[in-house]
Amino acid sequence: MFGYPLYSLSHLTRNMLVRRAINIVPICSGYIVPSYTSHAEVFLIIVSTYIRVELEFGHHVEHIECTSIPNVNKDNTTTTHVYKRRWVMVFLFSSYSLCNAFQWIQYGIINNIFMKFYNVDSFAIDWMSMIYMLTYIPFIWPVSWLLDKKGLRLIALMATAINCLGTWIKVASVKQNLFWVTMLGQFAGSLSQVFILGMPSRLASVWFGSEEVSTACSIGVFGNQLGIAIGFLVPPILVPNVDDMDELAYHISIMFYITAGMATVIFILVVFMFQEKPEIPPTLAQVQARSTPPEEYSYMASILRLLRNLPFMLLVISYGLNVGCFYAVSTLLNRMIIEHYPGEEVNAGRIGLTIVIAGMVGSLICGIWLDKTKTYKQTTLAVYLMSFVGMVVYAFTLNLGHIWVVFVTSGALGFFMTGYLPLGFEFAVELTFPEGEGTSSGLLNCSAQIFGIIFTIGQGKIIDHFGTFAGNIFLCVFLLIGTIMTAFIKSDLRRQKANHLAENQVASVSVSVSAIWCPVKGDVSDTAPG
Repeated sequence: MFGYPLYSLSHLTRNMLVRRAINIVPICSGYIVPSYTSHAEVFLIIVSTYIRVELEFGHHVEHIECTSIPNVNKDNTTTTHVYKRRWVMVFLFSSYSLCNAFQWIQYGIINNIFMKFYNVDSFAIDWMSMIYMLTYIPFIWPVSWLLDKKGLRLIALMATAINCLGTWIKVASVKQNLFWVTMLGQFAGSLSQVFILGMPSRLASVWFGSEEVSTACSIGVFGNQLGIAIGFLVPPILVPNVDDMDELAYHISIMFYITAGMATVIFILVVFMFQEKPEIPPTLAQVQARSTPPEEYSYMASILRLLRNLPFMLLVISYGLNVGCFYAVSTLLNRMIIEHYPGEEVNAGRIGLTIVIAGMVGSLICGIWLDKTKTYKQTTLAVYLMSFVGMVVYAFTLNLGHIWVVFVTSGALGFFMTGYLPLGFEFAVELTFPEGEGTSSGLLNCSAQIFGIIFTIGQGKIIDHFGTFAGNIFLCVFLLIGTIMTAFIKSDLRRQKANHLAENQVASVSVSVSAIWCPVKGDVSDTAPG
């Protein structure tokens, strides 16, 4: 333990320290360590510490014993460190998120082909996407609890194992009478997704520095978006619309085998390479989070606190509206394009690819912008507003008869609508700190799944009865409502405040140490009575 030697304290100084105990941290073997946090934060940060205080007057001094103070170096400052292997962790996560997201849309983007092969209606194929949304709602609560209690590695292992199992089930489903088997495989993929969607913000907080968390979260979401992009592009290429059922089965099996092979390789990599957390935390906020005793954490209490957090609840609803619209557009894209441009299955996939690729660019730009400016509300509101504008333009241009126009408007829509995803995650973490990132992300995604199911079914029915224009205007109305709600969110950036407070207190202590606790040889006394 490092600090400044304490020779003696006067009566006046002793009483000052008794009254202002928040200004010191325990001394060990004759040394003291000035505090860099408030009294409440010290209680959280000093882990496995036993404190004994003896206050005696006369010529005796205060004596405090402790066993350890974590992450404190010889300069009395908190030790934080950012490891290079953080990029390996985020790459592994992005890889298995990609593999899972690909499966979400692989049926919907060639809706008409799977309808023909399995002899089912379009609503049944729509459920191959919507099952991802439905499964999430009941399972997110136990999975969020596991993430908060057991950490990242267990969640990563379960996600990749279940995803791998689902892909091999699909390999066994390539027969026309086995639609229920392919649905079972898709259910496994949807269950795996529950273990994935809440991880980007948690992974970013645990492994990355405060100037990188938004970028890291964007990269985590990037993998999911890239998977959706590949899901739009590849199935129409691998599975052409042919009439021979044996040939069609062959093409479908090739797609399923490729997916299963990728999922297996990723599972093996996660088993051997994915780590729970770095030895030394990357930020002061993580120092505080790590030092909270597990027995003091209550998952239900955390949920209740979040439900009482009005700014966060406004974000939950507005996030659900935006992402729910994205889910509906993605699921029904093939139907909308084919209605106006018959025989353009491949271009439907390319338009979906355009939406997501543009969104990936938007996500990265927004993440870098947030790390530089910390303007969470302003950026979120601007992107949300532009999502609404993009949806309106898309609705009015879809039926013009020029498919290149659809590519342009879809790209603009995707840049903002898909680019909004990491903004919502990071804004939620700021509004809810120090609650678990998995819990806040879980509530956001639960809202998105609920609205996704409602919007997909609702827009699908509207398209069946009134056409695509009415269906798209239906989504525009809810994006406008979400924009207005976002404007009313109070920008209470708690994580930023925690980091700034800790940094300021570290700086103030470094100044006050030399002024107050300078080593003095011999006795130190003042004129106050002993």
